[in-house]
Amino acid sequence: MSQTIKYLLSEHPNIVNFRWNTTHLWGSTWYFLFTAIPAYIAAASALHLILTLFRRHDRPVSLGPIPAVHSLVMALIYAVIFTGILVSSVAEIRDTRWLWRRTKTTPFQWLLCFPPGTRPSGRVFFWSYVFYLSRFLHLLRTFFTILLHRRLTFFHLFNQSILIFMSFLWLQYSQSFQVLAILSTALLYSIVYAYRFWTGIGLPGACFPFVVNCQVVLLVCNLVCHVGVLSLHILKGGGCNGIGAWLCNSVLNGAILLLFLKFYVKKYLKNSTAVDEVVNPATHLGSGSESKRELLVKEN
Repeated sequence: MSQTIKYLLSEHPNIVNFRWNTTHLWGSTWYFLFTAIPAYIAAASALHLILTLFRRHDRPVSLGPIPAVHSLVMALIYAVIFTGILVSSVAEIRDTRWLWRRTKTTPFQWLLCFPPGTRPSGRVFFWSYVFYLSRFLHLLRTFFTILLHRRLTFFHLFNQSILIFMSFLWLQYSQSFQVLAILSTALLYSIVYAYRFWTGIGLPGACFPFVVNCQVVLLVCNLVCHVGVLSLHILKGGGCNGIGAWLCNSVLNGAILLLFLKFYVKKYLKNSTAVDEVVNPATHLGSGSESKRELLVKEN
């Protein structure tokens, strides 16, 4: 059984022979990227405007079990991505570590810093592509939030758009750092979506802001990884692949971090009294969205 799973996740020919290119893969062109992101922003803004103008704020659109089903599907997808890239990373280290001897690269260093000349092909980049595609399914959360809670902010649109853009850069430039980024993000997202499914079917939520705490953990992990990449790049004298894309990634992550901290201070420190209210089952809406406490978080 384990050998079958290992084969399907890391040794299947479609995975081993994967190659990122702009002719045969869906969503692999710059034109697609710069068309899809504005289309997403326009669609979300238009839906929010229409509901604001023509529907009372206290009358959410009933979606039935759709949000809960979406959460379950996304939890499974991210669990598969986490397992797949973990197994594939082990296989890549096993098969290519003999090439690192001249650069004195250790497996841990490879996780943070790809050697110069790394091409976007093979097992790891297959799962990076799957992760990139999953970002588009993740966008459905925006429309669920609008329909159920009439809630749309600049931070939410900016965050979702930037995450897609950064995932594209990982593939386009074989960017260093992406393995650990995908591992941490997929693990936490699988937990978050499992929690959303749990609350979505009417079960009690946590007595603390679960989703926002997961976001804090993820931001801290990303910050530590970025510091590690920069340190290795300096120590190795410019030895990390895709450092230009990494620099762009760092700037965008910094912008997300500042916006998130601004939101966190505003909602959780200045309004701590409202946040600390006791949550009960009556705080769930419709088919089972997050509790009122979770609704304060502009979820990713």
